[in-house]
Order: sequence, then C-alpha cells, then structure tokens
Amino acid sequence: MTRPPAGRPCWRGPDPAMTAPSGDEPAPPPARGLLEADVTVVGAGLAGLSTAYHLAERDPSLDILVVDAEGPAAGASGRGTGLLGPRVGPPVDQAVRRFGPDTARRMYTASVEAVEQVIELCARLGVATSCRTGEQVVATRTADGLATLARQAAAYRELGLDVPALSAADIRDRVDVPFHAGLLYRAATLDPAALTGALARACAAKGVRFLGNSPLLALRPGESAAETRLVFPGGMVRTRKAVLAVNAAAGALGLPVGTVLPLLVHAIATAPLPADAQEALGGRTGCALIDAHPLAPYFRLTHDGRLVLGGGRPLLAPVADDSGSAAVWRGLEERLRGLHPALAEVEVTHRWAGQIGMTTDGLPVVGPLADRPDVWYLGGCCGHGLAMSVAHGAHVAKALTGDVPDRLPWHRSRAPRLPLPRPARPLLGAALGLMERGARRAA
Repeated sequence: MTRPPAGRPCWRGPDPAMTAPSGDEPAPPPARGLLEADVTVVGAGLAGLSTAYHLAERDPSLDILVVDAEGPAAGASGRGTGLLGPRVGPPVDQAVRRFGPDTARRMYTASVEAVEQVIELCARLGVATSCRTGEQVVATRTADGLATLARQAAAYRELGLDVPALSAADIRDRVDVPFHAGLLYRAATLDPAALTGALARACAAKGVRFLGNSPLLALRPGESAAETRLVFPGGMVRTRKAVLAVNAAAGALGLPVGTVLPLLVHAIATAPLPADAQEALGGRTGCALIDAHPLAPYFRLTHDGRLVLGGGRPLLAPVADDSGSAAVWRGLEERLRGLHPALAEVEVTHRWAGQIGMTTDGLPVVGPLADRPDVWYLGGCCGHGLAMSVAHGAHVAKALTGDVPDRLPWHRSRAPRLPLPRPARPLLGAALGLMERGARRAA
C-alpha cells in the first residue's frame, strides 16, 4: 500500500502503523526457520484477527499463528474512515433481480447483524468509547439519484425491511447540507484502528501467536494432503489449515480467487470543529452522510469533533508516486470547502490513503481455494468491509471447527475473472476518471 506524506489517519488510540498487538508489548518477531501451527492466519487486519479470535473461542486447544506483512492494523483495517453500516454486495433492488427476494432479504439481514456484532464486540473488548451508534443517510441531489433511491426504497418495502425514506427536510434536520431525498440506515461510526488493536490484544490473551514484518511469498503443498506450507522471506510455516486474509494482495500472490482489484482510496480530516458546526453536520444524531452517486464524497464526525471526508477517484494500485494521491486530496479539500459555510476556512490536518479490494460483481469472496479445502481466502468487500470482515472471520472459524454455517452468495471460492494485462490498466484508470467527473457534476 502507498505510504503517502502525512499519511496517518486522525484516530486516537492505537497507532494505525503499530507493529505489536499492544503498545506495551514488543513488536512481533518475523518468521524465521521452520515453524508449525494448527491454523495459520495470514493478515492481521479485521478479517484475519476476527478469524483467529473466533477460532480461539471455539477451540482453545488450537495452536493459532497470525502472520502479517507488517503488524496489526497496519493495512486497510487501520486506515478506513470508520463508517459502520449495513451493506454487502450490490444495491438491494439489483440483489433482488440477481438472487431473488428471499436471498436478497437474507443478504441485507446478514449485513445488519454484522453491524450489531461489531458494536457488541467493541463493548466486549473494552473499546466502546471509540464506537458511536447513530444513523447513516444515503442521499442524492440529482434526478438519476432520485430514481435510483426510489427503486431501492420500493425493494426494501417489498422485502419487509425497515429502511425509511427521507425527504429533503428530514435530511436537513440531521445534516445542514442540501440533498433532495435519502434512505436512512441504523448504523455506527468507530475508530477502526482501536477495534483492530483490541482484537489483536484479545487474541494474544487467548494464546494466539504473532509474527510480523513477514509478507507471504508463496503457498506450497506439504508432505501430506493434510499439510500446507507457507513461505515467508525468512522462513516457512507448516500448518494443517490456513486462512489467507490478504484482500487485494490475492492477485500478486497468484491465488485462484478470480479478480480482486487493488484500489487506493483516500480521505482527509479537519481540525476539531466548533460546537455549532458539529451540530450542523450530524453531531446531534451521530449521522454520517453518503452521496448515492459513485465516487461522490461521504462524511462523518469523529468523537473529538473532526470531520472526516472520503471519496473521489480511486487509484489502481500499485501507484508509481504520490502525485495521484495529492491530486485526489486536493479534490477532496475543494469538496470539503463547498460542503458547508462552516468548513470554508477550517484546517485540514490529516490526509491518508488505504487499499481496498474490488470484485467485478460487487460481492466478496469467502471460501476455500479450489481443490484445497483447508486453505481459505477472505477479501473483496468492495469498500464495505468494516462490519463484514468481522462477520467473515466468525463464518470461517465456524467452518474450520466443523460447524456448517448458512451459505450466502459471497460464500464462494472465487469471483469472476477480469483479465487485466498491463496495457489495459490505463483504460481502467480512464473509466474511474469518468466516474469521478460524473460525481463532480452531481455535486
């Protein structure tokens, strides 16, 4: 992932670049020599740590090893914008057409349960103060957006799901920004690095071992069908079962999981706002606002009164230098200034980027590799992974301990494959640029 200038998020609590399960503990050692484990989890983000945590809860006898290229919360799980809302896969009306009403209802219900699970987990792990329950409004100010939200509202009603439609006045009562209409979701905001760090500490307390600064290089078959070998720069791990919570690194590793595009997305944060500005921008109800237009900005307040704004054009990773990120940050700051008069002169104190994994059909991938039932992959949440990553970890822990969980459309071994030779990369970049220009016009 790109390490841009001033690239640290504004979260308080654990450092997003931390390399140990706790700030009071030494950094985990790198992989050295030949090691063994019952289950090895590669990736110490929310998905990997949730897997290790739930595995240790379900079977304390397991020898569980977590290995990360850097350390807990160093990647996307510590660099998100902290929006915790119910969303997985395509919009609900598209989900009804693709999967039928029963499955679409189960998909949405699963995402709501994932949000509730994260809120409960924050309380259990002692980081409830970093999580604020509230509202999430998906809103529009264009005719096309109104039609899109109307279709989604009708689908929710037909499925018997409680997602109220909001008028312009309803939205203005929550955030003093002019939008025509919206949909209201029960949601929360949180410090994602605090949750990731707390999960790492809880795993360590349960006896989970950690290794850091050890990027995965390759998978190799073991001496028997019941063994997999994981190769790292300084050593090798022999393991009975493996969970690869590596998200968009799947392509670089050559994993047979279809196409999970690595996209670099950006955010900025302001200095703490005056009390009246906080009130105007969602402070009373804990309301976060997401523009329904793809790539349009979204924003939320932090617990200390900063405004976090994300969106804009994602960059196809890896990127050669920081010039693209600098341009995206400039665009976000322009949008920030036009959002509300109270933001015209506010200082932007933080700019950062993080890598997400996108699939071509909008669904994550959570399942065993083809022909390798003891090696699982988790990733491709398409920017909606804060709640679902925790849920996916619990799902995999159930499967690996013999409990057969309910299957949903993203419980699969691979996403559709999109051949992306190097000459085609500029075309994808141009398509993302067109989407961003459309978002600017909508704003």
